[in-house]
Amino acid sequence: MIRAVLSSAALSLLLATPVLAQDPTDAQLQERARRVMQRTPLIDGHNDLPWALRQNHGSDPHAVDLATNLDATTDLHTDIPRLKAGGVGGQFWSVYVPASLPPVEAAQATFEQIDVVRRMVAAHPEAFELAMTADDVVRIHRGGKIASLIGIEGGYSINDSLGLLRVFHAMGVRYITLTHSTTTTWADSATDAPKWGGLSPFGEAVVREMNRLGIMVDLSHVSEETMLDAMRVSEAPVIFSHSSARGVTNHPRNVPDSVLRLLPEDGGVVMITFVPSFVAEDVRAWGAARAAEDARLKSLNPGAPQAVTDGLAAWVAANPPPRADIADVADHIDHVRRVAGVDHVGLGGDFDGVSALPDGLGGVETYPALIAELYRRGWTDADVRKLLGENVLRVMRQVEAVAARKRDQRPGLERP
Repeated sequence: MIRAVLSSAALSLLLATPVLAQDPTDAQLQERARRVMQRTPLIDGHNDLPWALRQNHGSDPHAVDLATNLDATTDLHTDIPRLKAGGVGGQFWSVYVPASLPPVEAAQATFEQIDVVRRMVAAHPEAFELAMTADDVVRIHRGGKIASLIGIEGGYSINDSLGLLRVFHAMGVRYITLTHSTTTTWADSATDAPKWGGLSPFGEAVVREMNRLGIMVDLSHVSEETMLDAMRVSEAPVIFSHSSARGVTNHPRNVPDSVLRLLPEDGGVVMITFVPSFVAEDVRAWGAARAAEDARLKSLNPGAPQAVTDGLAAWVAANPPPRADIADVADHIDHVRRVAGVDHVGLGGDFDGVSALPDGLGGVETYPALIAELYRRGWTDADVRKLLGENVLRVMRQVEAVAARKRDQRPGLERP
């Protein structure tokens, strides 16, 4: 009888005690991310695979087998198996060429880079399909392929010609980054001495013609003054195809809060990049210190490059570089969400455009790990869908709507 009473009491206590839910594992969170990616295309704003193919593989998409995982055999961050593992549904392929090229050579090299993208897509029709519109991206993703879009990185590629700008649009270009690392003949760069205080009058004409054509205005790499001028002139929302937040990491390539606060009115999107010096303040500071030491050594050792090399190696050995990680990238995503809102943030990894990446984000297959980190921070599936692609698709549709409204306008004929 006593045993029966004790057993009954124990059962009552057990039933009254709440069962604590276990936190989901990282694997479960990544699987949740992949399920969302099946319905909503992850659209990455910037991948430099075409340049990596040009530099290391003779611009030949057949020189490496993109249909196999190349992680162990090449330095590439990108291949088809890893794109699929990462849930990438839409990719803006950057057709970057160096800002150091004379404008005519830059224009030619950009056409060659567009050709690389088109040949890469043609070489793998089972995996890639060119996309020109937001509806194309959705259709291609639903068909199980990766929508391939083209973005020019550096307005110098138009060689100060609105006619050439129109030809680039006809070739499939859907965004142009107004500058790269240097100030151009019509726009100030974030990492060079200013010349125009933003955009020149011809630079404003370029933005207006991009609106008329339906080319997104990309403000990564430009100065804050250029950002503000472009947002003032453009009738369509702008994008930052691969930038992070200056309020987290004080790098001139990042977007200041003063601009982030304008995005709700503009409608634009900042696509967070993974470049370590852009996402981790200690990495940025280390890079600045290394550059200062390099300059010091060169001033002390004129005409003795080996002494500079040896001295810099000794400095690095004594000051090992810090590392960025997934949490650093998530901090930038959270910051843009906090300042601009969840409708104004996206992803632009800059894979194959950098020599180092944050720990845990070493290739295009790692996007689910980043989304898992956001889930741990309280992001919902609806939030994640906006980050992955809904925000960028909205911008694309608004850009297309502005172009449709301007269809009957005559092409611009301005010159510098």
